[in-house]
Amino acid sequence: MPIHSTAIVDASAEIDATAEIGAYAVVERSVRIGAAARLFPHAYVAEGTTLGRAVQVHPFAVVGHVPQDLKWAGEPSFTLVGDETIIREHASIHRGTTPGSTTTIGQRCFIMSTGHIGHNCTVGDDVTIATGAMLAGHVEIGARAFISGNVVLHQFMRVGDLAMIGGNVALAQDVPPFMLVRFPQVILGPNTVGLRRAGMSSEERLEVRRCYRTLYRGGLPFPKAVERLAELVRTEAGRRLLQFLRSPSKRGFLPYRAWGGGRDTSDDES
Repeated sequence: MPIHSTAIVDASAEIDATAEIGAYAVVERSVRIGAAARLFPHAYVAEGTTLGRAVQVHPFAVVGHVPQDLKWAGEPSFTLVGDETIIREHASIHRGTTPGSTTTIGQRCFIMSTGHIGHNCTVGDDVTIATGAMLAGHVEIGARAFISGNVVLHQFMRVGDLAMIGGNVALAQDVPPFMLVRFPQVILGPNTVGLRRAGMSSEERLEVRRCYRTLYRGGLPFPKAVERLAELVRTEAGRRLLQFLRSPSKRGFLPYRAWGGGRDTSDDES
């Protein structure tokens, strides 16, 4: 087991024989590290953290440290990082606040340098969180979403599958799946490039565009627009969007806001 002689590893940690732990890395008690995982020099993996197979924790990243929450009273809580996720330099991920709760990061995520994931967040598979992006506590991010640099997400809000949030945006309301958000808090239309790259069929992409127009350009109050979607959707993508819109929301949904510098992408090539 390649553990550098200067690493500080608690005796209770469970470390796969194929994992690598670099110089001056710290592994606290009750940590589990999977096969082929790599902790670079000066990585810090805190108590109650589980790292899946082939996870990378780069220099000065902190995974599973105590939550930045005044309500935390020291009870055990956890952090779970899925297989093949990459956590770059100076990123920080905090474990749950309430006793027994977990901050969960999915598989194949890419958390760039200085990205922050607060306590009790749930991040789906294949999510990218770019440099400087910050997720407050209890944020939920759907699979294959892209959170650009210096984005700030309010506690308890949600971002749906395959949504893309442009850089330097601060959001406090839910972003439906498949949508593209740009500064200042404008839903421009579907994330057409992301949907094509994800292998979504032309029929599904067309339905997502129609859903966008109904929700944001049809002139209906948002609840009425959601009811209208229930009559229109026929594809799996449309049903996923509708399910998100019908599920409980603590923050409400981000509305469309007209902006002279914006561009409606709903007519882009599908």
